[in-house]
Amino acid sequence: MDGSQPYNPRTVEEVFRDFKSRRAGIIKALTTDVEEFYQRCDPEKENLCLYGLPNEQWEVNLPAEEVPPELPEPALGINFARDGMPEKDWLALVAVHGDAWLLAVAFYFGARFGFDKTDRKRLFNMINDLPTIFEVVSGAAKKQVKEKSTVSNHSSSKSKSNSKAKEPQPKYPKASTQDDDEEGLDEEDEEEHGDTLCGSCGENYAADEFWICCDICERWFHGLCVKITPARAEHIKQYKCPDCTTNKRARQ
Repeated sequence: MDGSQPYNPRTVEEVFRDFKSRRAGIIKALTTDVEEFYQRCDPEKENLCLYGLPNEQWEVNLPAEEVPPELPEPALGINFARDGMPEKDWLALVAVHGDAWLLAVAFYFGARFGFDKTDRKRLFNMINDLPTIFEVVSGAAKKQVKEKSTVSNHSSSKSKSNSKAKEPQPKYPKASTQDDDEEGLDEEDEEEHGDTLCGSCGENYAADEFWICCDICERWFHGLCVKITPARAEHIKQYKCPDCTTNKRARQ
Protein backbone atom coordinates (compact mmCIF):
# COMPACT_ATOMS: atom_id res chain seq x y z
CA MET A 1 0.00 0.00 0.00
CA ASP A 2 1.34 3.41 -0.97
CA GLY A 3 0.38 4.94 2.37
CA SER A 4 2.76 2.66 4.26
CA GLN A 5 5.70 2.35 1.86
CA PRO A 6 9.04 2.91 3.63
CA TYR A 7 9.82 6.58 3.58
CA ASN A 8 12.23 7.95 6.12
CA PRO A 9 12.75 11.70 6.36
CA ARG A 10 15.59 12.21 8.81
CA THR A 11 15.84 15.96 9.46
CA VAL A 12 13.35 18.44 10.90
CA GLU A 13 12.98 20.06 7.50
CA GLU A 14 12.39 16.72 5.76
CA VAL A 15 9.81 15.63 8.34
CA PHE A 16 8.03 18.96 8.00
CA ARG A 17 7.94 18.63 4.20
CA ASP A 18 6.51 15.14 4.62
CA PHE A 19 3.91 16.51 7.05
CA LYS A 20 2.85 19.27 4.64
CA SER A 21 2.58 16.85 1.71
CA ARG A 22 0.44 14.36 3.62
CA ARG A 23 -1.66 17.23 4.99
CA ALA A 24 -2.21 18.59 1.48
CA GLY A 25 -3.41 15.17 0.35
CA ILE A 26 -5.96 14.84 3.16
CA ILE A 27 -7.20 18.40 2.65
CA LYS A 28 -7.65 17.62 -1.05
CA ALA A 29 -9.73 14.55 -0.18
CA LEU A 30 -11.99 16.52 2.17
CA THR A 31 -12.43 19.59 -0.06
CA THR A 32 -11.79 19.54 -3.81
CA ASP A 33 -12.14 15.72 -4.12
CA VAL A 34 -14.88 15.39 -1.50
CA GLU A 35 -17.43 13.74 -3.81
CA GLU A 36 -14.97 11.04 -4.84
CA PHE A 37 -13.85 10.58 -1.22
CA TYR A 38 -17.46 10.25 -0.07
CA GLN A 39 -18.16 7.53 -2.63
CA ARG A 40 -15.05 5.55 -1.69
CA CYS A 41 -16.08 5.45 1.96
CA ASP A 42 -18.87 2.93 1.39
CA PRO A 43 -20.21 1.71 4.77
CA GLU A 44 -20.77 -1.72 3.20
CA LYS A 45 -17.03 -2.20 2.83
CA GLU A 46 -14.55 -3.32 5.49
CA ASN A 47 -12.74 -0.99 7.88
CA LEU A 48 -11.25 1.81 5.80
CA CYS A 49 -8.64 4.47 6.56
CA LEU A 50 -7.82 7.81 4.91
CA TYR A 51 -4.13 8.15 4.10
CA GLY A 52 -2.32 11.33 3.13
CA LEU A 53 0.62 10.47 0.88
CA PRO A 54 4.07 12.10 0.56
CA ASN A 55 3.23 13.12 -3.03
CA GLU A 56 0.30 15.33 -1.87
CA GLN A 57 -2.27 12.73 -2.92
CA TRP A 58 -4.66 10.64 -0.83
CA GLU A 59 -6.13 7.17 -0.77
CA VAL A 60 -8.83 5.30 1.11
CA ASN A 61 -7.66 1.79 1.87
CA LEU A 62 -7.59 -1.03 4.36
CA PRO A 63 -5.13 -0.70 7.25
CA ALA A 64 -1.71 -2.30 7.07
CA GLU A 65 -1.65 -6.02 7.80
CA GLU A 66 1.69 -6.14 9.57
CA VAL A 67 1.83 -5.62 13.34
CA PRO A 68 3.25 -3.24 14.30
CA PRO A 69 2.83 -1.27 11.07
CA GLU A 70 5.64 0.64 9.35
CA LEU A 71 3.95 3.94 10.29
CA PRO A 72 1.21 4.86 12.77
CA GLU A 73 -2.18 4.02 11.28
CA PRO A 74 -5.01 6.54 10.69
CA ALA A 75 -8.41 6.22 12.34
CA LEU A 76 -9.97 2.87 11.47
CA GLY A 77 -13.43 2.45 9.99
CA ILE A 78 -14.21 6.03 8.95
CA ASN A 79 -16.64 4.65 6.37
CA PHE A 80 -18.95 3.13 8.99
CA ALA A 81 -19.96 6.56 10.34
CA ARG A 82 -20.54 8.12 6.91
CA ASP A 83 -24.32 7.63 6.80
CA GLY A 84 -24.90 7.98 10.51
CA MET A 85 -24.42 11.75 10.74
CA PRO A 86 -24.69 14.89 8.58
CA GLU A 87 -22.00 14.95 5.90
CA LYS A 88 -20.50 18.18 7.27
CA ASP A 89 -20.11 16.64 10.74
CA TRP A 90 -18.66 13.45 9.31
CA LEU A 91 -16.06 15.35 7.29
CA ALA A 92 -15.15 17.39 10.38
CA LEU A 93 -14.70 14.17 12.38
CA VAL A 94 -12.45 12.68 9.70
CA ALA A 95 -10.49 15.96 9.62
CA VAL A 96 -9.86 15.83 13.38
CA HIS A 97 -8.58 12.26 13.13
CA GLY A 98 -6.44 13.32 10.17
CA ASP A 99 -4.79 16.02 12.29
CA ALA A 100 -4.06 13.49 15.04
CA TRP A 101 -2.59 11.02 12.55
CA LEU A 102 -0.31 13.62 10.94
CA LEU A 103 1.16 14.56 14.31
CA ALA A 104 1.65 10.89 15.15
CA VAL A 105 3.53 10.28 11.89
CA ALA A 106 5.70 13.39 12.26
CA PHE A 107 6.77 12.59 15.81
CA TYR A 108 7.20 8.92 14.95
CA PHE A 109 9.91 10.01 12.54
CA GLY A 110 11.29 12.34 15.21
CA ALA A 111 11.53 9.51 17.74
CA ARG A 112 12.94 7.06 15.24
CA PHE A 113 15.75 9.34 14.19
CA GLY A 114 16.58 10.72 17.59
CA PHE A 115 15.24 14.28 17.54
CA ASP A 116 16.25 16.03 20.73
CA LYS A 117 14.14 18.52 22.70
CA THR A 118 15.19 21.43 20.49
CA ASP A 119 14.39 19.57 17.28
CA ARG A 120 11.00 18.43 18.57
CA LYS A 121 10.09 21.93 19.65
CA ARG A 122 11.17 23.39 16.30
CA LEU A 123 9.18 20.76 14.43
CA PHE A 124 6.07 21.42 16.50
CA ASN A 125 6.36 25.17 16.03
CA MET A 126 6.65 24.73 12.25
CA ILE A 127 3.58 22.48 12.25
CA ASN A 128 1.65 24.77 14.58
CA ASP A 129 2.09 27.71 12.21
CA LEU A 130 -0.18 25.90 9.71
CA PRO A 131 -3.96 25.75 10.10
CA THR A 132 -5.17 22.31 11.12
CA ILE A 133 -7.09 20.18 8.63
CA PHE A 134 -10.19 20.68 10.80
CA GLU A 135 -9.78 24.46 10.62
CA VAL A 136 -9.50 24.31 6.83
CA VAL A 137 -12.45 21.95 6.36
CA SER A 138 -14.73 23.75 8.84
CA GLY A 139 -13.89 27.19 7.46
CA ALA A 140 -12.35 28.35 10.74
CA ALA A 141 -9.02 29.08 9.04
CA LYS A 142 -10.63 31.60 6.65
CA LYS A 143 -12.50 33.17 9.55
CA GLN A 144 -9.26 33.61 11.50
CA VAL A 145 -7.56 35.25 8.53
CA LYS A 146 -10.53 37.58 8.04
CA GLU A 147 -10.60 38.53 11.72
CA LYS A 148 -6.86 39.16 11.71
CA SER A 149 -7.24 41.37 8.64
CA THR A 150 -10.09 43.27 10.29
CA VAL A 151 -8.05 43.85 13.44
CA SER A 152 -5.02 45.06 11.48
CA ASN A 153 -7.16 47.52 9.52
CA HIS A 154 -9.11 48.74 12.51
CA SER A 155 -7.51 51.48 14.55
CA SER A 156 -7.39 50.43 18.17
CA SER A 157 -9.06 52.48 20.87
CA LYS A 158 -5.60 52.75 22.37
CA SER A 159 -4.27 54.80 19.46
CA LYS A 160 -4.79 58.47 18.74
CA SER A 161 -7.07 57.86 15.74
CA ASN A 162 -9.81 56.20 17.84
CA SER A 163 -9.89 58.36 20.90
CA LYS A 164 -11.57 58.95 24.19
CA ALA A 165 -12.76 62.44 25.02
CA LYS A 166 -9.55 63.30 26.82
CA GLU A 167 -7.23 61.82 24.21
CA PRO A 168 -4.62 64.25 22.89
CA GLN A 169 -4.87 64.92 19.16
CA PRO A 170 -1.92 65.50 16.83
CA LYS A 171 -0.89 69.13 16.47
CA TYR A 172 -0.30 70.37 12.95
CA PRO A 173 1.33 73.59 11.72
CA LYS A 174 -1.38 76.19 11.27
CA ALA A 175 -2.18 76.97 7.68
CA SER A 176 -1.96 80.57 6.57
CA THR A 177 -5.51 81.97 6.80
CA GLN A 178 -7.35 85.19 7.39
CA ASP A 179 -10.03 83.56 9.50
CA ASP A 180 -9.43 84.73 13.08
CA ASP A 181 -11.94 82.23 14.47
CA GLU A 182 -9.98 79.27 13.04
CA GLU A 183 -6.73 80.61 14.47
CA GLY A 184 -8.36 80.88 17.85
CA LEU A 185 -9.50 77.23 17.71
CA ASP A 186 -5.99 76.08 16.77
CA GLU A 187 -4.49 77.92 19.71
CA GLU A 188 -7.02 76.44 22.12
CA ASP A 189 -6.33 72.95 20.76
CA GLU A 190 -2.58 73.33 21.33
CA GLU A 191 -3.09 74.65 24.86
CA GLU A 192 -5.46 71.82 25.78
CA HIS A 193 -3.24 68.97 24.63
CA GLY A 194 0.03 70.56 25.61
CA ASP A 195 -0.87 69.90 29.26
CA THR A 196 -1.04 66.12 28.81
CA LEU A 197 1.89 64.42 30.55
CA CYS A 198 3.30 60.93 30.20
CA GLY A 199 2.46 58.82 33.26
CA SER A 200 5.92 57.29 33.13
CA CYS A 201 8.46 60.01 32.31
CA GLY A 202 6.32 63.08 33.04
CA GLU A 203 7.15 64.73 29.71
CA ASN A 204 4.59 66.62 27.64
CA TYR A 205 2.56 65.28 24.73
CA ALA A 206 4.21 65.57 21.33
CA ALA A 207 2.39 65.20 18.03
CA ASP A 208 5.10 63.07 16.41
CA GLU A 209 5.15 60.42 19.14
CA PHE A 210 2.91 57.38 19.68
CA TRP A 211 0.90 57.49 22.89
CA ILE A 212 -1.29 54.86 24.58
CA CYS A 213 -3.93 55.22 27.30
CA CYS A 214 -4.35 52.83 30.23
CA ASP A 215 -7.92 51.52 30.32
CA ILE A 216 -7.77 51.21 34.12
CA CYS A 217 -6.31 54.51 35.39
CA GLU A 218 -6.84 56.44 32.11
CA ARG A 219 -3.35 57.91 32.20
CA TRP A 220 -1.42 58.43 28.97
CA PHE A 221 2.04 57.07 28.26
CA HIS A 222 4.66 57.40 25.56
CA GLY A 223 4.74 54.12 23.67
CA LEU A 224 8.51 54.03 24.11
CA CYS A 225 8.21 54.44 27.87
CA VAL A 226 6.00 51.36 28.27
CA LYS A 227 7.54 49.41 25.36
CA ILE A 228 4.35 49.35 23.26
CA THR A 229 4.52 49.90 19.50
CA PRO A 230 1.56 50.98 17.32
CA ALA A 231 1.52 47.52 15.72
CA ARG A 232 1.36 45.78 19.07
CA ALA A 233 -1.32 48.17 20.34
CA GLU A 234 -3.64 47.05 17.54
CA HIS A 235 -3.84 43.59 19.12
CA ILE A 236 -4.40 44.75 22.73
CA LYS A 237 -8.08 44.62 23.72
CA GLN A 238 -7.57 46.26 27.13
CA TYR A 239 -4.29 47.97 27.93
CA LYS A 240 -3.08 48.04 31.54
CA CYS A 241 -0.10 50.21 32.36
CA PRO A 242 2.78 48.75 34.42
CA ASP A 243 1.45 50.32 37.65
CA CYS A 244 -2.04 48.87 37.24
CA THR A 245 -0.62 45.48 36.31
CA THR A 246 1.62 45.47 39.41
CA ASN A 247 -1.23 46.56 41.68
CA LYS A 248 -3.48 43.77 40.40
CA ARG A 249 -0.80 41.17 41.09
CA ALA A 250 -0.27 42.57 44.58
CA ARG A 251 -3.99 42.25 45.40
CA GLN A 252 -3.92 38.63 44.31
